[in-house]
Amino acid sequence: MSAAYYRIGVIVRPHGVHGAVKVEPLTDSSKRFRNLKDAFLEMHGEMRPVQLCVSSVAPDAVILTVEGTETPEQANGYRGAYLCVDKAHRVKLPKDSYFVTDLIGCETFDTDGNAFGKLTNVYETGANDVYEIANGKLMVPALKRVLAEVDTDNERIVFDAAVLKEVGLFED
Repeated sequence: MSAAYYRIGVIVRPHGVHGAVKVEPLTDSSKRFRNLKDAFLEMHGEMRPVQLCVSSVAPDAVILTVEGTETPEQANGYRGAYLCVDKAHRVKLPKDSYFVTDLIGCETFDTDGNAFGKLTNVYETGANDVYEIANGKLMVPALKRVLAEVDTDNERIVFDAAVLKEVGLFED
């Protein structure tokens, strides 16, 4: 199931005396913030469109101002809010890379036609991601050799049946 918005950062605190905020990036690269002007603030379960002015980008922090915010007190009201983009403004991924939010909810099958249920979670282990199917009934490492087809537009993932038998962890 594709998400309408993608969290790219969380506002951690005000910065300075002119209403700027410090944002902790939630993306692989904080460089994506350099030209970011249009975004959404997710606060109290609601999305609000905002205009941004980014002043500095470091690997672990981004300093920016939300248009109309001029004081530290106003900026403090954004503490804990998520900075989001819509699908049209998310970064383009390299071939064979996917957004986790696009994978979750996909129906899973193998090349022999067996259905396993929906992908319910993705665990980032450092070495490779692990896909959880049907709330733990099947765990599959996200290896290129096991993924026969990933079609997020049609919410469908197909595993190579022979490889899945080797690397999949099936619930007893």
